[in-house]
Amino acid sequence: MYEKVKEHLIKEIKDIREAGLYKEERIITSPQQAEIKLNTGQKVLNFCANNYLGLSNHPELVKAAKEALDTHGYGMSSVRFICGTTDLHKTLEKKIAEFFGTEDTILYAAAFDANGGVFEPLLTEEDAIISDSLNHASIIDGVRLCKAKRFRYANADMAALEEELKKAQSCRFKVIVTDGVFSMDGNVAPVDKMVELAEKYDAMVMVDECHSAGVVGKTGRGVTEHLNIRGKVEIITGTLGKAFGGAVGGFTTGKKEIIEMLRQRSRPYLFSNSLPPIVVNAGIRMFDMMSETNDLQDQLHENTTYFMEKMSAVGFDIKPTQSAICAVMLYDAKLSQDMAAKLLEEGIYVIGFYFPVVPKDQARIRVQLSAGHNREHLDKAIDAFTKVGKELGVVK
Repeated sequence: MYEKVKEHLIKEIKDIREAGLYKEERIITSPQQAEIKLNTGQKVLNFCANNYLGLSNHPELVKAAKEALDTHGYGMSSVRFICGTTDLHKTLEKKIAEFFGTEDTILYAAAFDANGGVFEPLLTEEDAIISDSLNHASIIDGVRLCKAKRFRYANADMAALEEELKKAQSCRFKVIVTDGVFSMDGNVAPVDKMVELAEKYDAMVMVDECHSAGVVGKTGRGVTEHLNIRGKVEIITGTLGKAFGGAVGGFTTGKKEIIEMLRQRSRPYLFSNSLPPIVVNAGIRMFDMMSETNDLQDQLHENTTYFMEKMSAVGFDIKPTQSAICAVMLYDAKLSQDMAAKLLEEGIYVIGFYFPVVPKDQARIRVQLSAGHNREHLDKAIDAFTKVGKELGVVK
């Protein structure tokens, strides 16, 4: 049988290559930070990491991880309800809840698990999930694992959302779910308007804050801070793998009864190893740092404004954004790969995104700004984009 499967896979992979959609992996040999080293020996500036606050190699987090290695060891070798819960796990959950202004928090091995494990324990075929059309794959998979009725509305379109809510009125419980920041476009979901519609049509709201927590809002507390609706969203999911240190781990935070039920029945929580102490202790230190100062958020917002304004002035087609994601639209898949390759030659590490990661004919280079970038880094990137953009006819 495998010979037949092998023949099929070889053909599929060949088709992917010929369509210009094959994904190559570059190899980094240094810590993740603004300037990184590749296995080719080349030193480049990284503009495509989710390292929004520049914390991935921060000495305070490295120190906290080392301390936990000494006090709590390397791994837990267990799930949480058997013998995988330490005092560190409970402390981190408490600090996450305090940060977002919620009642309780549950940790997961990854944010994909948090989104994958939130719906099925709470909803049945009597209920409804109303989901944004551009929600992350983890939300889509989580919805598929649940028996609730599914409704979908056009991205951030509140009139469309209201129509779907009307259709779902006969259902027992209703949950509106959205990304806080949509990772490919960088736009912030109008969650304040969603809350209004939820109140009107008797629904709850769930927000995935993976690309917004630490990024939007004056103090980086995400879309609920940004839109002045703290405490009005029932469920928030997020990650420790982006702005919050860049390692691994996800979480769901919100109403205490919801979190309690997830501890009892959420399968990714019940059947996945507990987060290692080194990650948890670094997470604790990270949330302490964010409560002590707002310097990193201020620097990130300054960098984002500067970069966006300069790139727009050059003539690049930039998606409107309120986040640290700058989508440089190219529309053609091969062009996005060619431009990314040429930018690497100029010392700028970015990746071209194309179908199926984004819709067909919507290829782009996604630039992600970081508090770890300084003005020299930004200017070098802008100059490189300008040079390559002119060579490829993207800008005049």
